[in-house]
Amino acid sequence: MLISATFSKPVKNIEEKLGKDFIKVRIWKNPLPTASFVNEYISESFTQKQSFTKNLSKEQAEKFIEENAGINFKNCIKRTETEETTYLANRRGEVKIIVKKIAAAPVFKHNKEKQYILKEGMPVPFLIELGVQSKDGKIISARYDKFRQINRFLEFIDDILESVQKLSCGTGSFTEERPLRMVDFGSGKSYLTFAAYYFLTEIKKIPCEVFGLDLKKDVIENCSLLAQKFGYKNLHFAVGDIAKYSGKTSPDIIVTLHACDTATDYALKYAVEHNTKAILSVPCCQHEINSQLSKNIVEEKSPLALFMKHGILRERFAALATDAIRAELLEEHGYAVQLMEFIDMEGTPKKLLIRAVKKQSSPEYKSTAKDSFLGELKVKQTLNDII
Repeated sequence: MLISATFSKPVKNIEEKLGKDFIKVRIWKNPLPTASFVNEYISESFTQKQSFTKNLSKEQAEKFIEENAGINFKNCIKRTETEETTYLANRRGEVKIIVKKIAAAPVFKHNKEKQYILKEGMPVPFLIELGVQSKDGKIISARYDKFRQINRFLEFIDDILESVQKLSCGTGSFTEERPLRMVDFGSGKSYLTFAAYYFLTEIKKIPCEVFGLDLKKDVIENCSLLAQKFGYKNLHFAVGDIAKYSGKTSPDIIVTLHACDTATDYALKYAVEHNTKAILSVPCCQHEINSQLSKNIVEEKSPLALFMKHGILRERFAALATDAIRAELLEEHGYAVQLMEFIDMEGTPKKLLIRAVKKQSSPEYKSTAKDSFLGELKVKQTLNDII
């Protein structure tokens, strides 16, 4: 059974072939096929600035793979429950197909005693529905990395819970009348949103309200149906823009996972303005500073000019610079900030996680280094301008 397919490296005339200048397409099995969503698969197609989502039948998904793998996209990785097939096309249009059998999830001697928050072998309803577990609780081998990522994310939440409770409730604890409130900005397919709700309610037994916000209407509808199916009465989703969101109550925890470019800045702004007690943010697509650097190259006499010679270095430098500025700004507003590695999904490289917890009390702090750094680069950064 097809689980997913990822297409990249489009041909030059991709817009002529598919109607838009797509740079990447992903297809995955629909986690909740119902009467409203009868199609078995979901596809998401990306241009440089937009994404487009639609539902596909099994036949449509297979036809798209047949017509595009190694043809309109030079790279394609197709995964089933037992195999991973890679299509690689060269300049002459010759396609090489590599088939690799997928073994069962590895168990290493040194981590046999690894105590995951969500246990292997323990069936969790939303993990089964989302294709991470089988009905008997076994982790699907092709989804083992996702299982590890979900558990790592829950460890981050567990680490901050005591601090959040003290900041929000003093010597008391969260109750039905005053639940822990968490908002997930850019929740997407909401693997981690569901995991957080399950962890808080079923494992920690903490009354909570969890809310997910995303721009993709069909994905949000899927998530809402899934929450209803499991009776998660205090887990809600809505379609909306992070920059325009205005909630009725101030959240205790704000999560942003892959909120693209300046969307992260608006989420952090909302957190600061609403006195959020803790922030877990994994930024991505930090284009803002990079696009300015490409126009305003740092003068050769500056030591930073070394990073400007090569596009890949400039891009990575800009991403690190963006997150360093965000960390400084959060510290200015009374947060204790840590930058940590976070395991990303789909086997992509690890990314930075910004973990910020509000201090009980903090002296006034103004970062002069941040201002001189931005001045040296001759660039602007959104959070610095709007906070």
